[in-house]
Amino acid sequence: MTRRAGVWLWRWRRNPLRRTSDVVEAWILLIAWVLAVVGGVLAGVLTAGAMQRAADRVRAETHPAPAVVTQEAARGGIRPVSSSLGWGTVRWTDAYGSAHTGRTRVPVSATPGAHVTVWTNGQALVPPPASRADIAFQTTLGGLWAGSTAVGVVFGGAKLARIRLDRRRFAQWDEEWARVDTPWGWKTG
Repeated sequence: MTRRAGVWLWRWRRNPLRRTSDVVEAWILLIAWVLAVVGGVLAGVLTAGAMQRAADRVRAETHPAPAVVTQEAARGGIRPVSSSLGWGTVRWTDAYGSAHTGRTRVPVSATPGAHVTVWTNGQALVPPPASRADIAFQTTLGGLWAGSTAVGVVFGGAKLARIRLDRRRFAQWDEEWARVDTPWGWKTG
């Protein structure tokens, strides 16, 4: 054991100056580190898994469908969204043969009667699902965020517990100094 390791492990060694609050603080720190590592990893993995399952469910429920543009841009059927896309009204047929009409993004150059591909969940128009790369990025980021939050909560709780221990320790020191100072007849502070 190096000298430096002995400094931060002083709470675990037998020492006449060690107080009960020092031992409690050592246990709080040990438990906080274990909970932070285990809880952070667990929260990250569970969150990433849940996000992945949700994204997979969305990808499974949405599918492309052929549609026909029903309004001209000059009549206000298409409102520009970007230089190449605009909001337009389209008509499509679902898997059961029912016709539906809705607004979605279509190429600005589309004229009435033009064929476009839209994304639907079977009953309504939906945005296209995220790509595999986007899903991987989002699940990784979500897992890291959840893990970091779990670690922060654990260390925040440990810090609050240590603050309470310090207040208690300072009160005990004040009490002991008051007892030591009284027999001498004068205060040291």
